[in-house]
Amino acid sequence: MSGYELVVIGASWGGIEALEQVIGALPPDFPLPIAIAQHRAIDSGSGALSALISRRTGHDTCEAGDKDPIEPGRVYVAPSDYHLLVEPGSFALSTEGPVQFSRPSIDVLFDSAADSYGDRLIAILLTGLNEDGAYGMTRVSRRGGLTIAQDPTTAARAAMPQAAIDTGSVARVLPLDGIASLLVELAGHETGTHGRAA
Repeated sequence: MSGYELVVIGASWGGIEALEQVIGALPPDFPLPIAIAQHRAIDSGSGALSALISRRTGHDTCEAGDKDPIEPGRVYVAPSDYHLLVEPGSFALSTEGPVQFSRPSIDVLFDSAADSYGDRLIAILLTGLNEDGAYGMTRVSRRGGLTIAQDPTTAARAAMPQAAIDTGSVARVLPLDGIASLLVELAGHETGTHGRAA
């Protein structure tokens, strides 16, 4: 039985394609909730990213709302121009200033999730151009959570996962196509259904 209760994922440049590949390769009944902070333009339409991920992966995906409960098996996306924070069992939204030039900030998501879930948390950092997420990964590691970074050689932009790796806080470095299978293993999930292709 898995001790993990939440997966958080951060991504920036090239992240939508990377997210599609990771989430699309998970079985339809993957049991853990997933919360995503993806850098994007402020004017991107409400619900557009969650609808895109849902359509392309088949997974139940929605924008996280303030005080929304965290439900098993759902994929949650930070709304455009809001920080997404994790509280025990629920989400919170914030309009505080950008962190690492970004709102939503990956560091904010990871840091709050580390405080709320500790060693029951899995944090994944994917492709991107800046260093957002590196600090958050150190916080997850210090609180006993599992940290996974995309192999920079497989990333559309290597800077973001490389910055986290350089902190020494990343437990696993994996090519993009190896992340979903590890998540299934970590979730203690047994299924006869093969993951979808991205």
